[in-house]
Amino acid sequence: MVSNPNLKRQIRAAAEEEERISYQGRMSEEWLQDLAPLQTDWQKPFLETAPWLIIVFRRSFEYVNGHKHQNYYVSESVGIACGMLLTAVHQAGLVALTHTPSPMNFLTKLLARPDNEKPYLLIPVGYPAQEVFVPDLHRKNLDEIAVYY
Repeated sequence: MVSNPNLKRQIRAAAEEEERISYQGRMSEEWLQDLAPLQTDWQKPFLETAPWLIIVFRRSFEYVNGHKHQNYYVSESVGIACGMLLTAVHQAGLVALTHTPSPMNFLTKLLARPDNEKPYLLIPVGYPAQEVFVPDLHRKNLDEIAVYY
């Protein structure tokens, strides 16, 4: 968890650089149109205003006696753990945002993580702001996603 203002500033600068490159060339026009209702862009001030940044890393392998040992179901396990963490944050009366700048290798460097850890998710956590924009997204009905046999 990062709370150091200087480190949060460095993370924001690196994330915004990756996002700027993405918005100005990596993302397709269709992707940009799909993002339009969210009213988001490459600027990420929440990376500094949130009191805490939780950076989740996944470990695809471990070193055991000097040899690489593969970890299995890493993405599934980390994804489930993140879901539980986000639920706990919400239950504690805090708010969170999932942020996945791509690529996220800058986090490995800034946080001096070992080579068996790769960034998975960046979660700014804090208290709700007085004024917020929450997009009115269409949620599918249960009968649109469930199949009964």
